[in-house]
Amino acid sequence: MGRWVEVGDRVWVRRHDELDLSLGLIAGERACLVVDTGGDEGQGTEFASAVRELTGLPWEVVLTHAHFDHAFGVAAFGDRPVWAHPGCRDDLAATAEAQRAAWSEHYRKAGRPEVAARLETTRVVLPGRLVATSAELDLGGRLVRLAHPGPGHTGHDLVAHVPDAGVLFAGDLVEQGAPPSFDDAYPSAWPGAVDRLLAFGATTVVPGHGDPVDAAFLTRQRAELAEVAELCRSVARGETTAAEALARSPYPEDFTMTALNRPVTPV
Repeated sequence: MGRWVEVGDRVWVRRHDELDLSLGLIAGERACLVVDTGGDEGQGTEFASAVRELTGLPWEVVLTHAHFDHAFGVAAFGDRPVWAHPGCRDDLAATAEAQRAAWSEHYRKAGRPEVAARLETTRVVLPGRLVATSAELDLGGRLVRLAHPGPGHTGHDLVAHVPDAGVLFAGDLVEQGAPPSFDDAYPSAWPGAVDRLLAFGATTVVPGHGDPVDAAFLTRQRAELAEVAELCRSVARGETTAAEALARSPYPEDFTMTALNRPVTPV
């Protein structure tokens, strides 16, 4: 279950204990936009019901990226437009079954077979409205800007900016409460993506996991990501050993090692 946090005029975050996940809702006068959908159809259904506690407006959905915890709850929102980067659609089509298998096993080993069972029966829905660079959605008296800031947490991150509320939904390009995840990341490009997030000038930034943050937090995390990016380049050039990089990194060893094993430049 989750709880609502209002972060702006008709802009809310649904906070979950599960994976410290943050989902979003942006309401206009004619429609609303759901930002990410949760990790399975059951969680998506709970989220959809919670949205109806706040508004009866017709909804559309935007996916910030293709990881299961953000994208597997789409079916609960019915036959409505789903926005995402083209790479998100491609990645979901290619990896959904592997993600399902890996996380079902994770939850069974964690003694949570009910979550594993929900994952195993979840219908994965591919997005149909694709945004390669940017798009504007008119919710009625309110514009929401969708933008791909370049490779970072994945190669297909998409953010949602609500200019009149000063709120930016950043997906997992920003993480509060834990280090950023590098499993599918492009560490050397990630600081540049965060620079483009900062350029929006939002006063409130909603991470994919953790509590909402401000621009100062974003600036600090950008500096940490830049340290990791330089360590990755230095190791790739043979100037620094992996052991030295692990010792100098602002993040724990396992996170840093994952970053060191990722491509130095985006593909």
